[in-house]
Amino acid sequence: MGLNLHRMELPREIIVGNGSLGLVGDVCKKLGFSKSALVITGPTTMRTAGQRVIDSLQQERLIVSHHIVSSTIPTLTDVKRSEEEIKRLAPQVVFGIGGGTKIDIAKLSSARLGVPFISVPTTASHDGMASPFASIRGLDRPYSVKAQSPVAVIADTKVIINVPYRFIASGCGDVIAKFTSIRDWKLAHKRRKEYYAQYTGSLAVMSAQHIVQNADIVKPGSEDGLRVLLEALVSCGVAMCIGGTSKPCSGSEHLFSHALDMVAPKPALHGEQCGLGTTMMASLHGMKWSVIRDTLNKVGAPVTAEEVGIDAEHVVEALVKAPKIRPERYTILNEKPLTSQSARELAKSTGVID
Repeated sequence: MGLNLHRMELPREIIVGNGSLGLVGDVCKKLGFSKSALVITGPTTMRTAGQRVIDSLQQERLIVSHHIVSSTIPTLTDVKRSEEEIKRLAPQVVFGIGGGTKIDIAKLSSARLGVPFISVPTTASHDGMASPFASIRGLDRPYSVKAQSPVAVIADTKVIINVPYRFIASGCGDVIAKFTSIRDWKLAHKRRKEYYAQYTGSLAVMSAQHIVQNADIVKPGSEDGLRVLLEALVSCGVAMCIGGTSKPCSGSEHLFSHALDMVAPKPALHGEQCGLGTTMMASLHGMKWSVIRDTLNKVGAPVTAEEVGIDAEHVVEALVKAPKIRPERYTILNEKPLTSQSARELAKSTGVID
């Protein structure tokens, strides 16, 4: 009789705080990486954080190489180039330093070659910093794929607080999305007897509640507010590590965001789109969607498509297209299929479009 195994990979070190970049070398040594490292980052993030990480590692006598990725959207080509660098240099550990793009490229390329990965986020715009999933363009699907969990996450609030506040508000939108993603996961469990992990679900919902309860302190320049968000984002990543699936953190609202990426000429930030999607999906689930909208409003995240420059037509089109993005995922959109007319009514009734 075969064992039904469920493997959980969790970060061993999570450091959130002002000046935490200075601890990188120390963390590396503690984790047993004392010889070599490869830093994957962007031209801007090299200046804001990359060089400081390199200095910290070199102080611990590691041989450090770096690979600069100029793309703003992570593509398969970027992943392959990074893989070539990893093969050439054979580092003990790979660092991803930057926003979602650089972290996802480092995460997937290192996973493919079985090299451990450390995440150093310079923005807090979505929950990828601690998750085992990577979102890469050019694969045969427009959503996240399994990569690997970071062995450590080092988030320096001093660096992240200096990025435009829009990214922090976007991160709140991605966390708020857990209210509907968990409802969708429970629905799939009920209708299709899919695996549902109660602890994982509770952890994801708790992250979203953490934002709702502390929305008043999440504002530009507030380090306490940023810490609230980072704790919630890391907690979401850990929920995915424990569950071994993105379902606790990605449901119908994420399908809407992925569809919007495909149909809108200029999509908004991922978390902004997820926030709008959550308001509408909460309404379909029969939840108090106004609580979600009010929380987004409080933290300065957009509550209408107009605020992010997306036409009403594209919102409607994305709502209709959303369930086709991942046909294998059972969500509220399977339960209550939308036509163009009902999609428009939904978006209007929740104030997402006029």
